[in-house]
Amino acid sequence: MPHDYGTLIGSSSVRSGLDTDITPLGERALRGVLDHVIAVGDEAESTYLEVKSTLDMNGKAAAAKIAKFLLGAANRRPHEAARHFRGYAVLVIGAQKDGASGVPRGTEAHELEDRLRPYLGPQFPAFEFGRIGVDAEHEVLFVIAQPPQEGHTIFACHKSFQGDDRRDNLEDGAVYVRGTSNTRPARSGEIEALVERVRGGRKPPITLEMEVLGPISRVERVEEVLESLRDYEEEQFGNEPELAKDAFAATSIRLASSVFGGIAHLTTEDRERALATWRKGRTEHIARGREHFLGVALRGVGVRVVSRDRFVAKPHLIVTFHGCEMLDYRDPDDADYATAVEPILRESNPLGAPVDFAALRAHSHNYPVAWRNRENDAEVVLTPESFRPNVPWTSDQDDYVIVARDPQATSVEITWILTEDGNDEVTSGALDLPTDELIDAADLFSSVFLRED
Repeated sequence: MPHDYGTLIGSSSVRSGLDTDITPLGERALRGVLDHVIAVGDEAESTYLEVKSTLDMNGKAAAAKIAKFLLGAANRRPHEAARHFRGYAVLVIGAQKDGASGVPRGTEAHELEDRLRPYLGPQFPAFEFGRIGVDAEHEVLFVIAQPPQEGHTIFACHKSFQGDDRRDNLEDGAVYVRGTSNTRPARSGEIEALVERVRGGRKPPITLEMEVLGPISRVERVEEVLESLRDYEEEQFGNEPELAKDAFAATSIRLASSVFGGIAHLTTEDRERALATWRKGRTEHIARGREHFLGVALRGVGVRVVSRDRFVAKPHLIVTFHGCEMLDYRDPDDADYATAVEPILRESNPLGAPVDFAALRAHSHNYPVAWRNRENDAEVVLTPESFRPNVPWTSDQDDYVIVARDPQATSVEITWILTEDGNDEVTSGALDLPTDELIDAADLFSSVFLRED
């Protein structure tokens, strides 16, 4: 049974603005809606507001027009409807720009409901009914549709009507929706959206299978080996001959060295200065050398994902390797001893400084894989266009390598969190993955940098 609100138009000033954050129920709210209609007329019409300047409330056409509005309002999408009037929609009858002549008094809410039921059907949601008096004989009427809800059925028209204006016609079985400023038959995409609403706006749960491709490496004594190599570098540097004391000879040899390369002939001061600078950069050199060493020496890692029996639209999948470190993968052919072990003096190159092409490798902003270290964990973020049902999606294995921070760890925990575009549900999972065989850094370094080609 619709609720009946009764008020009387007073002499308050007309406002042209409309606050759509309110609930359009009660005298104050209805006056605000009416003031807006009087101020702007048909321009007030929208997905949540419709205006009829006059209707014969006793005629069949009036019942059909009101029914059409209610059907369209009931078939709105909840998240869109909620943006205005908290999901309600309002039909104003008896008002227009610059005036409200109203319709004859006497329309009763229960009688109107009885005349609308053949068009709306027995399961249609209740609507609200309001009125504002114009004078002793006329009033403005308000038919107020309830907010649509997730899980609501699609409300189809239950009875045909043919009027003088074909725009007012109704077809039995047709589905009507609210357009920008009118009610019209639904299009295919709108029908599909309503089907999703019937399902409660919730898609079936996601079942995700996760597989890690490539090893979780374990390497011991990395820093110790790099330190030993630095000691050897310093020892060899100390054995190199000094530059002759003769100033002319020194200048000539420096010039030749700058053009043709070579570092063998330096003054004592040059050597001491170079050694001090090199020692000062120890921390940075070892960190950079470690990254290069492990990047070229270890096998890359990727992720394979399968969504079982479910399409996942625009997934955002975060995979966390707990207690692990991630480094950029580098092709073994790019192994460079001078990058792994910083020389005290680099040989001059007449063609300019050498370019590390592996370090310059970059991906486009649309690349669906990103990775980083986060505190003590390694994190991969996958953002492909979709996961198709039962079709494996696999990332490349030349993006990164993964190393367990504890060389003695025999397994690591992997957790993942998945969200989907248009879906508020969060899917998560976890697994334990065994680590690869423990490798000594000295053996690994020899296999990469001291191999015989």
